[in-house]
Amino acid sequence: MTLPVPTLARLAPALAEAFRDCHFTVTGLEDALGAEAVAALARSDAASVRRRARSAGPTGILVRLFILGDALLETEVAAALPGVPVSDGIAAGLWWRPNPPEGTLRSIVDLRPVDTGHGTRWVFADVDGSMVHATTRPDHVLGVGQATLSLLRITPTSHADSVLDLGTGCGIQLVHALETARTATGTDITPRCLELAAATLAINGLDGELLAGPWFEPVGNRRFDRIVANPPFVVGPSDPGHSYRESGLALDGASRTVVSGAPEHLTENGTAVILASWVERRDTDWRSHVSSWIPAEGVEAWVLRRDTSDPELYVWTWLTDEGMDPRDESTARAADAWLDHFEDEGIDGIGFGYVYLRRIDGASSVLCEDLTHPFDGGLGDEAEAYFARTAWLRAAADRQGGQAQALDATVFTVSPDVHLHVSESLAPDTGGPGRRISGSGDPGTGESGWGDPGTGESEDDGSGSTAAAGSVIVERVTGARWRHEIDPLTATLLRGARMGALPLEDLVVLAAAGAREDPEALAEPVRRVAADLFLHGFLVPVGVPGVLPPGVHTAHPEGRADA
Repeated sequence: MTLPVPTLARLAPALAEAFRDCHFTVTGLEDALGAEAVAALARSDAASVRRRARSAGPTGILVRLFILGDALLETEVAAALPGVPVSDGIAAGLWWRPNPPEGTLRSIVDLRPVDTGHGTRWVFADVDGSMVHATTRPDHVLGVGQATLSLLRITPTSHADSVLDLGTGCGIQLVHALETARTATGTDITPRCLELAAATLAINGLDGELLAGPWFEPVGNRRFDRIVANPPFVVGPSDPGHSYRESGLALDGASRTVVSGAPEHLTENGTAVILASWVERRDTDWRSHVSSWIPAEGVEAWVLRRDTSDPELYVWTWLTDEGMDPRDESTARAADAWLDHFEDEGIDGIGFGYVYLRRIDGASSVLCEDLTHPFDGGLGDEAEAYFARTAWLRAAADRQGGQAQALDATVFTVSPDVHLHVSESLAPDTGGPGRRISGSGDPGTGESGWGDPGTGESEDDGSGSTAAAGSVIVERVTGARWRHEIDPLTATLLRGARMGALPLEDLVVLAAAGAREDPEALAEPVRRVAADLFLHGFLVPVGVPGVLPPGVHTAHPEGRADA
C-alpha cells in the first residue's frame, strides 16, 4: 500500500496535539516565558526571547524552533513532537537538516499561537524576517503582521452567514471568520499561500473553501454576506515584486480593483471591509479620488483615512520591509527609481485607511473623512451602526417627504457615551476676548456649528487667525471616539436633547429663543449640524434599534423615534 505523501495539512493534527501537550499556546507562552519576553516577541526582539526560551522546557523548544528559527537537535524536536516523524516533516516542508551542525533541524516555516478573540489558534507562515535572517522569497507568505491585526480589529463581530477572504495569505482571516460564520471562502493567486492557509485551517480543526486565482475571478458571480480584504496595496510601479504586497498594477490599482469590484459580490445589506492605499496629489482632493472608485448605484461607502506618508518615508519603509539595507548602493538605486516614478506621476503623498462598503438599493453615497486619532476596539461594529443610521435616515426621508422634514420631526437623544467639556484659555488677555465661529459641520473636520448668534462675527487678532478665549468640546468616549469643537448654541441643543422628549424642530425654537435669534433662519444650519452629529453617533433617534454606538444603551429605550 502506498502511503499518502506528507503535507503540512496532513501533519497539522499531530502538531496541534503536541502543541497542547507542550503548552505552546498564547497563555502557555505567557506562563513559560513571562510577560517581558512576550512583549519582546511583539517587538521582534529575538535576543531577549531566546534568552528566556532556553530555560522554558518544551514550550521554549517550540518557540526556538518555529519562531526564532534556531537549529535544534533532532532528539529535542522528536521529544517535543513525538507524533511527527522527522522524515515526514522534511518531506512536507516543515523543516530541513542544515549541515553543519550535524544532527539538527531548522524550521522552514513560522508557526506560532495567536488569539484573534476566541482563544489560541495556530498560524502557518513563512519565516519572519524580523526574527530570522532570511531572504524574502517572491511568493513569501506573511504571518500575523500589523496590517493583519488591523483588519482583524476593524472587522464587524456580528454573525455573517458567508464570508469571502480575498487574498487569504496565511489564512488567519478565514480562521477568524469561521468562529462565527457558517461558510468561509479564501482566494489567492499564490500556490504557497493556499498551501499554508490549508495547513492553518487544518491545525485549528476548521473547514474552509480555498480557491486559486486573481481578484474576484475564482468566485465567479457568487455573493457573500461579508468580504474582508488586505490586498497587496503597496503603491508603486507596475513591476510585480513580492506577491503579498505588490499586485503588478500601477500605483493604487490594487486598492481600486478591490474597492470597485467588491459591491457586485455582496448580498443585499452585505458589508465589505478593506484595507486600502491611494495616491494623493496637490491638485486633487483625496476624497474625490477614492470616491471615484465607488459604483454610482447600489453602494453606501464609509472611507476612513488613517495616515498619509510622504514619498521618501513611504519608499524607505517598504524597501527596508523586504530586508534591503538602506546603506547599500543597490537600495539607493531602487529608492531613486521608485521616487522618480512618483515624481513623474505627480504624487505628493500616499494615503492609507479603511474602506467600508454596504450593498444597498438606490444611488450610491460616500462619506470620506479622517480618523487619525486613537480609537477603541470595535470599529467594525461602529461601521455597522453607521450604516444602520444612514439606512434609517434614508427611510425616514422617504416617509416624511425629504431629509429636512425627517430631521425636524425626529425626537433625538444623546448617546450615553457623549461627554461635553468647556475649555478656557489661560493665555494673557492681549486685547479683548476673541470669538470663534465654528466650521461648516463637516464631520471630517472635527468642527460642528453654524456660528455663534449670540456674539456676532469673529474678531481677528491681527495674525490672520481668530483668537479664542474658550471653546466647547463634545466627544464620544467609546468606539471611534469622535471629537467635535462646537459653538454654544450647538451645546444648548445637545443639552436639550438629553431628555429625549422634543423633536428637533421644537429644540431649535427653544435654543433660538434663548439666543434671541430667528428660529427660521437657524433651522437649515441646525439640520446640517444635527445630521453630522447623528452620523457620528452623538445624536440618536429615540427608540430606534441598531443605530446606537456599539456597547452603549439608550437612556430612553421606550421613547418614540419621530412624529
